[in-house]
Amino acid sequence: MTEPYDGRYEEEPTVDISYGRGTSRMEVPPATGRRIFVLFAIGSLVSVALGVYGSLHEPQSVAINVAGFSGPQAVKAWLTTLAFVLALVQLWSALVMWGRMPGMRTAPSWISGLHRWSGRLAVITTVPVAVHCLYALGFDHSNGRVLAHSLLGCLFYGMFVVKMLSLSRSGTPKWTLPVVGGVVFAALTGLWVTASLWFFTTSGLKF
Repeated sequence: MTEPYDGRYEEEPTVDISYGRGTSRMEVPPATGRRIFVLFAIGSLVSVALGVYGSLHEPQSVAINVAGFSGPQAVKAWLTTLAFVLALVQLWSALVMWGRMPGMRTAPSWISGLHRWSGRLAVITTVPVAVHCLYALGFDHSNGRVLAHSLLGCLFYGMFVVKMLSLSRSGTPKWTLPVVGGVVFAALTGLWVTASLWFFTTSGLKF
């Protein structure tokens, strides 16, 4: 355990709890470092696998459509928008749970349930979109917007896997979930901007 600071040091020491000796603030215990490396390696493999499949698979033009919508593009735009709104709810609920939301020092009992289910529904909502993108369109790099969209899609699912594995593994650093969750949210925001927002600004708010 860390010994209390008694004024004998110029700066407060840090202690590697796993090994019981002093260490620098930036040093990560080997076991923890290996665990983090494995988590991100698995996420990277998922991202690469999606990209490789999208590049090798021959696009089929149409994969999904929903009655009442004008076409697959509209379905994609609105489903991604719904996922983005749910992600905003998850971000807000996370800030409440961490005590970072002004005026809400105590998180209500229902906030953790809202956080979990908003995240689950957000990812479930993206699945039909991902299936359409991979099966119907593939990994597209015909211009900067679609290339960014393809890369962000691979990043989103890779980092989502890292986040889920982090939740089920004990001993990961406290910064892992906030950082990985932030990347997942940023990737989904980028997907919404490069697909839904682009569709709405070029075709109008139509179904």
